Amino acid sequence: MVRSKRFSLAVIAIAALAALAAASLALAAETTRAEYVAAVEPICKTNTKANERILGGVRAEVKKGKLGPASKQFSKAASALKKTLAQLKAVPQPSADQAKLARWLQYVGAEASLFEATAKKLKVGDKTGAQAMVIRLTHNANLANNLVASFEFEYCRFEPSRFT
Repeated sequence: MVRSKRFSLAVIAIAALAALAAASLALAAETTRAEYVAAVEPICKTNTKANERILGGVRAEVKKGKLGPASKQFSKAASALKKTLAQLKAVPQPSADQAKLARWLQYVGAEASLFEATAKKLKVGDKTGAQAMVIRLTHNANLANNLVASFEFEYCRFEPSRFT
């Protein structure tokens, strides 16, 4: 009987230690906002530089009536942003900011869709429709940027005026 009590106490002690270890690991694994920003900024920087390269001169192309090449530029930008979005979704988020970041990532996804919609409008020669898409893109970007202003992003702030 004494032996089974000792065994039971040992099992309880081991279980308690395991629970403490798991709690410690959970706390240690929790991502801070600063760590999140440090992890996503290089991803966004790569996308920003790609967009500068991809969309460089797109406004001039549209003004000259070269809508086909401009369409291809917007399509490439959409593809690049979709890849970036997948990378951003893979980064562990601070638990306190998960809801906010989920909404932000939805806005980023919407931006990729708006790039695609702009490309489609340009492809069929609808310059006015493309301009409307760019206005929506700018509005969406403002909503996204306002949502995560407290993160003080540099490259993860989306600024369509840089490109369009």
